[in-house]
Amino acid sequence: MNPEDAKYWLALKSLEGVGNTLVGPLLERFGSPASVFSAPVHELAGVRGMSRKIAEAILAFSDWDGILRQIDGLNQAGFRVVTFLDECYPKNLLNMYDRPALLYVAGVLNSDDISIAVVGSRHASTYGRYTTDRISRELALRGVTIVSGMARGIDSCAHRGALAAKGRTIAVLGSGLDVIYPPENKKLFDAIVQQGAVISEYPPGTQPLPFHFPARNRIISGMSWGVLVVEAGEKSGSLITAKLAMEQGREVFAIPGPIDSASSRGANSLIKQGAKLIENVDDILEEILPQLEQPAVKPVSPCRKALETESGPEKPVNDGKIRPAAPEKDEGNLSLADRKILEAIAGGKTHADDIIAQTGFPPAEVMSALIVLELNGRVEQHPGKWFTLKK
Repeated sequence: MNPEDAKYWLALKSLEGVGNTLVGPLLERFGSPASVFSAPVHELAGVRGMSRKIAEAILAFSDWDGILRQIDGLNQAGFRVVTFLDECYPKNLLNMYDRPALLYVAGVLNSDDISIAVVGSRHASTYGRYTTDRISRELALRGVTIVSGMARGIDSCAHRGALAAKGRTIAVLGSGLDVIYPPENKKLFDAIVQQGAVISEYPPGTQPLPFHFPARNRIISGMSWGVLVVEAGEKSGSLITAKLAMEQGREVFAIPGPIDSASSRGANSLIKQGAKLIENVDDILEEILPQLEQPAVKPVSPCRKALETESGPEKPVNDGKIRPAAPEKDEGNLSLADRKILEAIAGGKTHADDIIAQTGFPPAEVMSALIVLELNGRVEQHPGKWFTLKK
């Protein structure tokens, strides 16, 4: 986004009373945030949800120097503003009634990520930590992006599991991007930015106030295809996320725990209420596969291109290797990457590790492509990550 557009977006969102649900009707009526600030007061007041007091506040806004200082601060910190009109805005969030009008972003967002949220207790048991790491790692290896809140306990384990698999992960904060909470997760924050993104709907400088976290949870569930609860007490914030997921029409999954463990009561209760009991990643994938229609090995997103234009050539991910350029399309509906994967399997039953080695693509991209090839009926998966061509 260019600085001129960002100026009006930030100014609009800085006004008291202009919430997420009001920005949409304003843009529908006037076309752009810049046009909102030059509209007659009677036309502003005629927008649904708009009071005359807010309309007058918009026209009286004068702190443009403060907005420009905010933009300079964002640029210096390496943060960007992504609005719901941008192509890299998470696609699933667009269907939310109170979608964030804009997000502050560190890292790279892809609108068509296949995302699963993994949440749970801040006071995780050894069992919870181990299970979270295993499930998150295996999902990441299958091309799934792990979304969580970067809190202590289960959230941090979920991010680390994805990072260990060289996969994508996204952290959603209940504070500004420059206010890392908890503070001991600074290194985790930096690692996530290199392999995914850290996002927030709150401007820099915003402190992690208690009421920010339930609002943050709606983004975690809203941008994901489903929410996995690993460990949660009876009054856990993770149950709020699960409830939001149900209201948003997302899948809800839960890891069962010992019946005498207080930290398992929330997850066990969700299972009794109809959440799907999860024993392995296939239990999750079989629920979301029918919903996926987008190609897995994706072209470089416009937001990634914009970031590379601003900051120079593509940077290595944590494994020190440059990700291959997005494959060009060959004849038909298959990308060259899809063709290489199918060629690798053509000789018979082939393990995922051998497919990765033969194609030369990153593990997460290969596993993501295999998901869609399986969905399209071209390959069949067998226990132990073995694959064959579908007959």
